[in-house]
Amino acid sequence: MKQNNIRQTLEEHPVIPVVSFDKVADVEPTINLLIEKGIHCIEITLRNDCAFECIEKAIALKKEAFSVGIGTVVSKEQIEKATKLGVHFMVSPGINQGLADAFDSSGIPFIPGVSTPSEIILGMQLGWDTFKFFPANLFGGSKALKTYGNVFPSIKFCPTGGISEETHSSYLALKNVISVGGSWLV
Repeated sequence: MKQNNIRQTLEEHPVIPVVSFDKVADVEPTINLLIEKGIHCIEITLRNDCAFECIEKAIALKKEAFSVGIGTVVSKEQIEKATKLGVHFMVSPGINQGLADAFDSSGIPFIPGVSTPSEIILGMQLGWDTFKFFPANLFGGSKALKTYGNVFPSIKFCPTGGISEETHSSYLALKNVISVGGSWLV
């Protein structure tokens, strides 16, 4: 299975808000704000103690045509918990062969993070063709992605890390960029 159809998820959501909530009470107003802006997805990161509770709340809201993703996934336990919660997609900041089976068998679209050619090749060997380019601002930004487009023409990226309202359009203009993620949206 090729990443459980992550490309479809990213095509439906060319701009993905990346949010770290400090409290569960902020989930519903944030999602309502995004919907008002015409954005119908969110990546909730696992950077705070209340993250899983926030993800649970976001899913329970059952907003029509709204996708709830989980970010900063770094362990099999997190993948298992995300699967039980019924998240719509998963995002990892890196790539790890030890997590490959858990991601593949989850049945949930996922995108692993890469920043180097070696990591891209590892992902390709695992049968994957779509990656989070992270942190984009520290690893060459759009210039690096242009080069990767020449070296890896079948690979698509969702850059995150240092993407802003001012720069996101230049990333989306690249042929090998399918979507961008960032915190500027909230």
